[in-house]
Amino acid sequence: MDGDFEKKARDNLFRESSEVSGVKIEGYDFNKGVNWEEIIKNFRGAGFQASNLSRAIEIINEMIENKAFIFLGYTSNQVSSGNREIIRYLTEHKKVDVLVTTCGGIEEDIIKCLGNFVLGDFNASGRDLREKGINRIGNIFVSNNRYVEFEKFVQPILKELYEENKIINGWDLIWKLGEKINDERSILYWCFKNKIKIYCPAITDGALGDNIYFFKLRNKDFILDISKDIEEFNNTTIGLKKSGVIILGSGVVKHSILNANMLRNGADYAVYINTAEEFDGSDSGALPSEAVSWGKILPDALSVKVFADATIVFPILVAETFGKK
Repeated sequence: MDGDFEKKARDNLFRESSEVSGVKIEGYDFNKGVNWEEIIKNFRGAGFQASNLSRAIEIINEMIENKAFIFLGYTSNQVSSGNREIIRYLTEHKKVDVLVTTCGGIEEDIIKCLGNFVLGDFNASGRDLREKGINRIGNIFVSNNRYVEFEKFVQPILKELYEENKIINGWDLIWKLGEKINDERSILYWCFKNKIKIYCPAITDGALGDNIYFFKLRNKDFILDISKDIEEFNNTTIGLKKSGVIILGSGVVKHSILNANMLRNGADYAVYINTAEEFDGSDSGALPSEAVSWGKILPDALSVKVFADATIVFPILVAETFGKK
């Protein structure tokens, strides 16, 4: 009887298997010294998200090589963080063709020209910060004075646009903000200067939305025509030879870009960087394979999702792609 138990246990434990071919899993050997280029190249065989990041680098380089029309989407926290300067670099040098962001991604770019954001603490007391008039974005602190200054900057611009034409569209307003700030540190400035369209499907959210609200209270016939934005944005995808999407974060930014690409039957390349999971059925957490089912990404497209904080991996991604071209 004991022999039978042993045989069954051994048969299950030491089951014969097929050999697996592919990239060998191996880490960087620091006996070779510190060679950052080789360390990043080694990500390919490191496994887990390092390998996904390596795949993202390959896909973006192919986008560039094949002259794909590149949509860059990012949530507002990317502008709150140091990734703002990286996105500014991409617009300054015309590395991407269209931007899509949330309202915070618009206003915080301008607000940073008016004053600094500073490193704070994730564990800071919300009560204490509120009493001091300090807003917390993760571990980044922003004085509420910045929003007072932002209102002083925005209201005359809204008035100018209103007096020119009572109906304006979103990207018109965004370009005007970039023109008026006239600051080379600004993403919006370079979008205006290089005529890169920047769309904000949630433009009435956030501090910019607050300013629109207050302006509308005093000017009832003021109209912000968001339907014009969606018409022009969706039209950009139709007829493209190659379409590539790079999306930092998720939510409305992610869906807007993918939905527009559905009109051309899907993007050719897709790179997601976010930490959202798909168990709840949200589009935020949805993998590229789900987007294929909708026709947002082509079935034979090159795609990958990197589960990571974009403040860590996006600088590496740009260094190994756009930064080298």
